[in-house]
Amino acid sequence: VIRKGFFENKEVSVKENFADLVTETDQAVEKLVINHLKSKFQNHCFIGEESASAEKGQHIILTDAPTWIIDPIDGTTNFVHKFPFCCISLALMVNKVIEFGIVYNSVTNEIFSAKRGQGAFLNGNKISVSQVKELKDALVCAEIGSSRDDATLTVKFDNMKKIIEKAHGIRCQGSAALNMCYVACGRADAYFEFGPHIWDFAAGEIIVKEAGGVVFSTDGSPVDLLARKVLCSSSKELSCSITKLIQDIPYDRD
Repeated sequence: VIRKGFFENKEVSVKENFADLVTETDQAVEKLVINHLKSKFQNHCFIGEESASAEKGQHIILTDAPTWIIDPIDGTTNFVHKFPFCCISLALMVNKVIEFGIVYNSVTNEIFSAKRGQGAFLNGNKISVSQVKELKDALVCAEIGSSRDDATLTVKFDNMKKIIEKAHGIRCQGSAALNMCYVACGRADAYFEFGPHIWDFAAGEIIVKEAGGVVFSTDGSPVDLLARKVLCSSSKELSCSITKLIQDIPYDRD
């Protein structure tokens, strides 16, 4: 469905602002996935981007019940513009622990996956993070996100400036899930973002960890999937270097 929609003209709507987009394909994919999983697992719960209460101004309720976390298209703006860096992101949590994650870019036909304790894979081949431990040797991914207020943009651009002054380079590619997978397979060495939701990075978290990487909040504390802040990298040392540089941006928890 995503691959077919990618090459077609799209009906595009906005959510919170002009930069926060949704298409009929996002909605169709989420409905397809949830309906299929419900037919197999009647007692499971679902948190999907297009149906989540967080988008309607209410808090997400995450329980110990088996819960599927679904982003039907992570990188919708890329999808709209036919920029081939978009994917479906799917994770299963049990007792609030991620058991497995799948991130599939159907345009490039790359499937990243991981099960807890069993490693991470790209199209069935085992992957691992890079050996980079110092920022001076790192390629870092970061995102602007859909917020456009001056205060938020000022901090985000200042954070990027601090990184680019010390790193090999910085990349803004438009998908949290794929950024994390690129760290997991060594194409990038770190990624951080303020503002993503649980569906953006739940699958990416387990894929990075199973590839030997680390995942934190942006201040170096343990990652909170509902806190809208994430930092992952190839090593604890590299993450610490980044947290010392960047300024925090407050977000309400989902």
